[in-house]
Amino acid sequence: MSDTKIKIAIGADHAGFEYKEILKDFLQDYEVKDFGTYSENSVDYPDFAHPVASAVESGEFTYGILLCGSANGVAITANKHQHIRAGLCWENEVASLVRKHNNANVLCIPARFVSEELAKEITTTFLATEFEGGRHQNRVEKISC
Repeated sequence: MSDTKIKIAIGADHAGFEYKEILKDFLQDYEVKDFGTYSENSVDYPDFAHPVASAVESGEFTYGILLCGSANGVAITANKHQHIRAGLCWENEVASLVRKHNNANVLCIPARFVSEELAKEITTTFLATEFEGGRHQNRVEKISC
């Protein structure tokens, strides 16, 4: 087994700030870089979603985690990047499926619609689930424009 830690880029807007801070502490077994925001002051979610997506797209980070109120804004923004597959996850089964079937590399969590405990469970599920490949590989290859 490799001693190299999985690298995770994490970011949030003001609505996701509290959960971002909780997840940073929760992810002690990973190498995590915080791309902001750094307070609950109102900000624009693309200012944090783009840097996280770019960090994953470049290969510097294995996965990204983005949080905002609904997670729609950060998911839409991250998915503008050519090699990003951001999945909006509000329950464990969705987190599992976006990894198994879509090979998602960015997890988007709707902070206003999940509990702190569920956010941790979703994150654990996302990070522990492998892409199934097989029939899903061809579909994933068709995603990029």
